[in-house]
Amino acid sequence: MSSTPQLQISISPNLTALAMIADALAGRRRGLPEPWRKAIAAQVGPLGQDSVRPLAVPGSSIAPDSIVPRSPVDGDVSVRSQISALHDTSPDALIEDLEQAFGPGTPPPHWRSAAERPAHWLRGYASALTDVWTATQPLWERARPLLDREIERVGVAAVRGGHELLLGTLSDRIVYGERGLLISDLESSTFELGDRKLVLVPMLAGKDAVIVSLDGPDAVWIAYPVPGADSLWRKPAAPAVDELSALLGPVRAHLLCALDQPMTMSMLAMDLRIAPSGLTYHCDRLSAGRLIQRERRGREVWIARTHRAEKLLELFCR
Repeated sequence: MSSTPQLQISISPNLTALAMIADALAGRRRGLPEPWRKAIAAQVGPLGQDSVRPLAVPGSSIAPDSIVPRSPVDGDVSVRSQISALHDTSPDALIEDLEQAFGPGTPPPHWRSAAERPAHWLRGYASALTDVWTATQPLWERARPLLDREIERVGVAAVRGGHELLLGTLSDRIVYGERGLLISDLESSTFELGDRKLVLVPMLAGKDAVIVSLDGPDAVWIAYPVPGADSLWRKPAAPAVDELSALLGPVRAHLLCALDQPMTMSMLAMDLRIAPSGLTYHCDRLSAGRLIQRERRGREVWIARTHRAEKLLELFCR
């Protein structure tokens, strides 16, 4: 990229989940510590493990858009939204994505099974994403101070024109110099940004993880490891849920952590795989403790964490 970029930042955890999948499940090792790699891999069932195999092929970094069905250019996108988008993606849409990525006809051998059974692959990848996020979400919650600091850093660079210094610090695989921005993947390349925006997406990922999308008509994005993530790796996997479980019980702890955005009762029941009657009971207990609030909108009841719950999570997740 040789032009001066219009910088923007997106706090989209779905790129963090994708980086975890690539490193822990697909074997694209980018610096994720081994305890976290093992903890995440142990969380994913056989269907999900099978779906990520195409990402593990050496020498290939191209993947269909269905891997990231919601672009961070559209704003901060939750993992729950991405999982819903995968469930809503039709098999024909996946076939079209494969053709767009690899051209018409038979895709490369490592994507052939997805092309032959697209509905099966979509279910498997949604399953893998769900399982990976279950293991990763407590880490994401603990990273809020790091993400807030990165928002401020990018904002200052955008206002003061310090994009050159900022872009040169994103990753060891990204170099900003006289030739513009060079991104090292399979081979180094330069890209013309033109009038397009550059959206930066900080991730919780290994130090060498970089995910890019450079062909959008109005904007491109680069996902990179958030500075300071090393401090989080030193903590044991998923302590937030474990410690919160001792206080609230495991079901209510997972329920509270799942509410990273307001959700309906039916969405929660499906996400937690719990019967509606059991979910109502646990929601009643959390409501009595002023940790959630319920709001009826039409035929649906929406659940959201209260400010008191956010403070409780901050206490356990930092």
